[in-house]
Amino acid sequence: MPQLVIDLWITPEEYQRSYLGVRTVIATARDGRRVQFPVDILRPYVTHEGVIGTFLLRVDQSYKLIEMERLNP
Repeated sequence: MPQLVIDLWITPEEYQRSYLGVRTVIATARDGRRVQFPVDILRPYVTHEGVIGTFLLRVDQSYKLIEMERLNP
């Protein structure tokens, strides 16, 4: 199963855009690949500081997201 590691630093103001219609996040994985995923999967990781940390994305062979896991806060 392919995996991607991404580092995110999303401010609370940036995350609030999801309530205004922004539905996807585009990030660069540590290996240089660009990743796009639904902003909704970040909801469990939102704090007063926004979304900050390193995340592991597990995807299927078609690179469809299976699950996301926070590796560190």
